Amino acid sequence: MARPANRYPAAMASNHLYLVDGSGYIFRAYHRLPPLTNKHNEPVGAVYGYTAMLWKLADEVHKADGPTHMAVVLDKSSHTFRNDLYDKYKAQRPPPPEDLIPQFPMIRDATRAFSLPCIEEEGWEADDLIASYAKAALAQGWQVTIVSSDKDLMQLIEPGLDLYDTMNNRRLGAEHVVEKFGVPPVQLGEVLALMGDSVDNVPGVPGVGPKTAAKLITEHGDLEAVLAAAPDMKKGKLRENLIEHAEMARLSRKLVTLACDVPLPEPLDGLALQGIPEAPLRAFLEHHGFRSLLARLGAVADAPQPAPAAGVALPEDPPCDHDGYEAVTDLAALERWAAAAREQGFVALDTETDGLGPMAGLVGISMALAPNRACYVPLGHRGGDLLADTPVQIPIDQALAVLKPMLADPAVLKIGHNIKYDLSILARHGVVVAPIDDTIVMSFNLDAGRHGHGMDELAATHLAHSCIAFKDVVGTGKAQKGFHEIGLREATRYAAEDADVTLRLWRRLKPRLSPEQATRVYEMVDRPLVPVLSGMERAGIKVDRKTLSRLSAEFATQIAALEGEIHGIAGTPFTIGSPKQLGDVLFEQMGIKGGRKGKSGVYSTDVNELERIAADREAGAGAELARKVLDWRQLSKLKSTYTDSLQQEINAETGRVHTSYGLTGAQTGRLSSNDPNLQNIPVRTETGRQIRDAFVAEPGNVILSADYSQIELRLAAHMADVPQLRDAFLRGDDIHNMTAQELFGEVNRDTRGRAKTINFAILYGISRWGLAGRLEIAPDEAQAMIDRYFDRFPGIRTYIAETLSSVRENGFTTTLFGRKTHFTRIKSSVQHERQGAERAAINAPIQGTSADIIKRAMARMNPALAEAGLSDVRMLLQVHDELVFELPESLVDRAKPVIQHVMATAAEPLVKLTVPLGVEIGTGTSWGAAH
Repeated sequence: MARPANRYPAAMASNHLYLVDGSGYIFRAYHRLPPLTNKHNEPVGAVYGYTAMLWKLADEVHKADGPTHMAVVLDKSSHTFRNDLYDKYKAQRPPPPEDLIPQFPMIRDATRAFSLPCIEEEGWEADDLIASYAKAALAQGWQVTIVSSDKDLMQLIEPGLDLYDTMNNRRLGAEHVVEKFGVPPVQLGEVLALMGDSVDNVPGVPGVGPKTAAKLITEHGDLEAVLAAAPDMKKGKLRENLIEHAEMARLSRKLVTLACDVPLPEPLDGLALQGIPEAPLRAFLEHHGFRSLLARLGAVADAPQPAPAAGVALPEDPPCDHDGYEAVTDLAALERWAAAAREQGFVALDTETDGLGPMAGLVGISMALAPNRACYVPLGHRGGDLLADTPVQIPIDQALAVLKPMLADPAVLKIGHNIKYDLSILARHGVVVAPIDDTIVMSFNLDAGRHGHGMDELAATHLAHSCIAFKDVVGTGKAQKGFHEIGLREATRYAAEDADVTLRLWRRLKPRLSPEQATRVYEMVDRPLVPVLSGMERAGIKVDRKTLSRLSAEFATQIAALEGEIHGIAGTPFTIGSPKQLGDVLFEQMGIKGGRKGKSGVYSTDVNELERIAADREAGAGAELARKVLDWRQLSKLKSTYTDSLQQEINAETGRVHTSYGLTGAQTGRLSSNDPNLQNIPVRTETGRQIRDAFVAEPGNVILSADYSQIELRLAAHMADVPQLRDAFLRGDDIHNMTAQELFGEVNRDTRGRAKTINFAILYGISRWGLAGRLEIAPDEAQAMIDRYFDRFPGIRTYIAETLSSVRENGFTTTLFGRKTHFTRIKSSVQHERQGAERAAINAPIQGTSADIIKRAMARMNPALAEAGLSDVRMLLQVHDELVFELPESLVDRAKPVIQHVMATAAEPLVKLTVPLGVEIGTGTSWGAAH
């Protein structure tokens, strides 16, 4: 790390006090490092990271800035005077992780091992102690630096006091506060009181964010002046909220105010910095076996570090040494690698297989412990032809017997890139892999929307490395070999590189999670889901081949009939699946207006264009042709994608279909489904139901479908703060009836159907053309409906405007759980690119939050079922807002309430919604019958 700049000349003061926000250091260290254990089998991941961070800080700032005094300040208890003021203060914060709690005393020991004062006081937060020490030091003419980037502590900034953000190696002064919050530090408490804090449960004023708060304080001066001026403000939600929540705002002001007069537990002079004494530090490091840190004292040869500690810059990795990778072909060598992994506490791994999907056969395993310290363990290789000898390799049962204890060891973190696949492959051999980290998920949580997350792309992006291409190893076309036919030297170079690159990516991505606010969504939403999805993929679902075959024949007949009708309308036969021929028929022969050509000179005939034509009353026969082409496309896709191909996807060993779920396939965080894709079966059509009828339960079992009811509308009511929608959900009203009454003044079958379409379409930023196509009305009429909707529900209009404003400013949207989705084309000069990004951004926070909620439900489901004695209930599929289970018919009545409760409470305790989550449950002998 570069030395921090010395902002204050030595002549200004003789003493310079550094106050370290120790709590912030602890949690950053915990989330940055794998779950390490010491030689006493105690968890010490956070202790190791904290020690490395504190050592670096004490050493670096002493050399660069010459602080004379230093102390670490910690929170001692959870109850302070703020809890007496407001019993809900910090009430929704989850308790510390179980493996972190025993590390707190050791962290105090680490602080004292550096001969640094460790200051904490019952009944006071660390921020109050920091504020009191800072004010006392300033009163004596000292300089003060607070080692933190916490917004609450920014209130203290004044001449002679700044904050030091070690994560980004920068000093934070008054100019940073003005840039971030729009007011100087002296007014920051007023802004914080208005905007509140969901993390600490400071209530603030509903609907007031940082920008609105800053504007109000800038205009009026302080909170009391804002509240006094509220009755004279323009009528609207802001005025109402300021008046209604005035007392909560005043309470919030007290909650965010730092106490600056706490009696000092240690006198200022007792914080003098004497350097780092060796004896107590050596004793501490030796007790925990931190050999790589001991090496700094010259005690032992350096050992591989578990991970880069926060604030510690990683050295440049050496180029990949493919010829240095080891092919492990005897048990002694394999035992050496397994022991090294257990000693180090983490290992990157990857599996090689003879095919794709969760049911493929295991060919080999690669591992990496450090850059270029990687190996490949061949297990299922054989000669490339009948006359070739099978290479020397360890019998698979013996190899797995050696690896199994290490792979299941809770003290060894297993790191993979899309490790879900490896979990599935190894589970089929009875091998459990836990705990895990997944670099593809980390990348997605950090950079969704910025780039892809495949290993090749990430290696090029983060490591400036070009991976060996799979096709260069196995060949292509008719000459392509299976990986099990590849020679060991080539296989080792390719497979060990995978593990090596995975480790290098982990060393770069893991440290970014905390400072980029991705830890919560990674730790509490996505990573826990990885083993769950692996189990679902292996379970699969039974499909009735006879039903599929019958449907294929019926669809073929319907498709042929549609083709005849389309050709009849066009007056000539043509290839309906050809965009060029279809475009020529629509825009040249039939003369439909508004056609647009792409760069290739071919008219666009995508779904949006066909919907536009279908809704155009002036298009005449062209509108009818467009509608029938849309029907033809839908039926053709269903036949090829499902009724034909699903028959080929039935696994010969299990008689079931095994889809593969992707955590990174959809930009908003929704799961994707591939090989086969089960996400796109139409939900509300008779054709879709017929296809679902082919998914059946085993004899004696039933299929149970649990579906969130209108979850995105419920989330919109909460996130956009729409009272009419929120209250309707709380009352249990029919939301579409209510919308029909609001928009059309009456409720009947037609108005309810239109209201239902509009309710969902608006949240997707639908255009007038899109809505016109869905409702089969004129675009102007559709626009009038959109305008009327916004007039009746202004909260939705405000939500859309604020979402677009935020994404244009920040480049990303955020879900309630902190998932970021980046929109790189939000400011594109190309209109359709920009508008496409805007439509996606409008829905991303809502759809992403919906995805986060069902993921949390899935992660909690199996433990809840097991606790209820329902381990025979198997979760098989996830499709958008729906979970599909298979279970013995006798367990249905017991399973329903457990499943319903898990899904309804999935957001809690991280997020408390103002609307209930409705869950509809049905059962039947098939998936279709369960709806």
